[in-house]
Amino acid sequence: MSGNNQPAQSDVKKGAPAFAQMGFQHGPGHRPGEVQKVRSKDAKGTLRRIWGYLKLQRHALIAVVACTALTSLFALLGPYFIGKIIDDYIVPRQYDGILRMGLILLCIYALGAIFTWIQQYTASSLSQNTVRDMRQDLFQQYQRLPVPFFDQRTHGELMSRATNDITNVSNTLNQTVVQLISSLLMLAGSVAMMLSLSLWMTLVTLLTVPLIAYITKRITKYTKTFFSEQQKCLGEVNGFVQENISGLKVVKVFGRESGSVERFREINERLRSVSIKAQSLSGSMGPIMNAMRNLSFVIIAVFGGIFAYHDLITIGIIVSFLNYSNQFSQPINQLANQYNLLQSAIAGAERVFEVMNQEPETRGTDERGTGYHVKGDVVFEKVTFGYKPEVEVLKNVSLHASPGQMIALVGPTGAGKTTVINLLTRFYDIQDGRILIDGSDIRHIDKHSLRQQIGLVLQDAYVFSGTIRENIRYGRLDASDEEVEEAARLANADTFIRKLPDGYDTVLNAEGGNLSQGQRQLLTIARAVLADPAILILDEATSSVDTRTELHIQEAMKTLMKGRTSFVIAHRLSTIREADTILVMNNGEIIEQGSHEELLKRKGFYADLYLNQFMPGQAI
Repeated sequence: MSGNNQPAQSDVKKGAPAFAQMGFQHGPGHRPGEVQKVRSKDAKGTLRRIWGYLKLQRHALIAVVACTALTSLFALLGPYFIGKIIDDYIVPRQYDGILRMGLILLCIYALGAIFTWIQQYTASSLSQNTVRDMRQDLFQQYQRLPVPFFDQRTHGELMSRATNDITNVSNTLNQTVVQLISSLLMLAGSVAMMLSLSLWMTLVTLLTVPLIAYITKRITKYTKTFFSEQQKCLGEVNGFVQENISGLKVVKVFGRESGSVERFREINERLRSVSIKAQSLSGSMGPIMNAMRNLSFVIIAVFGGIFAYHDLITIGIIVSFLNYSNQFSQPINQLANQYNLLQSAIAGAERVFEVMNQEPETRGTDERGTGYHVKGDVVFEKVTFGYKPEVEVLKNVSLHASPGQMIALVGPTGAGKTTVINLLTRFYDIQDGRILIDGSDIRHIDKHSLRQQIGLVLQDAYVFSGTIRENIRYGRLDASDEEVEEAARLANADTFIRKLPDGYDTVLNAEGGNLSQGQRQLLTIARAVLADPAILILDEATSSVDTRTELHIQEAMKTLMKGRTSFVIAHRLSTIREADTILVMNNGEIIEQGSHEELLKRKGFYADLYLNQFMPGQAI
């Protein structure tokens, strides 16, 4: 968009690496591959918000808890019956009861397996429903956020939050909810069962717990940091890839393939480095816990043998304790691993909630009431604006467009032309002055109502994946097929559409790559025709097409502008000769205004632009 003084552009030095432009700038002295520690900002608050989503699936949560409790109960009964079989039947050599007790034990384990399957199925449903709600809320938040939010961030990085980060939360929830409940129940149940068998053996079994707690605390202290950095680097990689794929032609035409590869190598190396640290630390918990479990086995075997030698306990109790020791250490191991996974989920969820915490765009209250139709009287009164408060882009700009008039904005790039449009559509709000539509300050008009009355045709014609008919109907969703086709005829698009294999039902690929630039532009004009706006904005709508296509677009634009207040931004001055008023802008100010003939007679800035464009080298 010409004349667009976007803050995202001005905030970053030209030539800076793409990852710096994405908002992932690193401090002085940072080296590629060096990990900068990023800690969770509010882990407890993030967990509370995740819990808030889980509570919405109340019935599934209750079912998971019930199934987990039953699974844990059956798992705890197993070692107890094994000990009873040894003491009551094997040691006394009473083999008649072994078969009966074996069948009971088999039933216990079979029921445990059945409830484990139900538990896993319900937990999957719980986690998927939870992340579905999170993803829905995130996408809804994207729709509510103001344009400046997206101007300052790359699309790939924002997409990463809706895909990678939420998937990370999903995977963790799918494992953590069940494991957390199960581990806590197994810990409590194992201790209770062990106490019922022998107090002294229970104390022996618990000897390794302080050591396990210390090791877990030391490891998780670092994994939290690395998982947060891993998610950040992953978003950075996604943003860079999306940016380069979208701009692949530019990369190739300027021969920047090797530079892009090198820059990606730096970002990818940082992701590799921090992922190794996060995954290796997280993965070390398993071997360490196994070592602790084996140590516990040795301790139980030694002390159990001593106690059994002195007839303080039986062989069956020792066997039961060896099983309970496994069941006791395994939940601790699982809790440690789940804590590491939880750090990864928290890191991802924090990035999602960071977007959700952004202040949404305020729509405002419409002082004119509902159903009001804009006539199109637009007034700028001494408007001053800057994307940064300290840098003024528009300086004391005043203009008046009567209903049905065509106002053209011309001037060099960066003069502030597109900024005028950004303010009129309330993509940004002014710092000083007033903008009036039909006498009402637009700050007191509901943004949605305001934008429904404005049609926008941009230089970069954007179409969505879907059929041509659906793309045109985007201008008014309740339009009939006949209205869609009539809008296409008025926009001079009907002829080329009917020549396509499937006509209006032709499916467009990503960003309309199977249509030419001019054809996409005609579709956006047809979309605006169907919307029937009171105010029309054309921002360099013909700058990217050939002369023949430009004539078709100009004819469509004339049809579209009839009876509407129109603002036309143009570098091709031939397209705005018939404008009622031409506003010449430079350095954020209107320096000349008048009709085409009037401005040529003045032999000023506009006349100079015109002659340089059509008769280069001639003096005024």
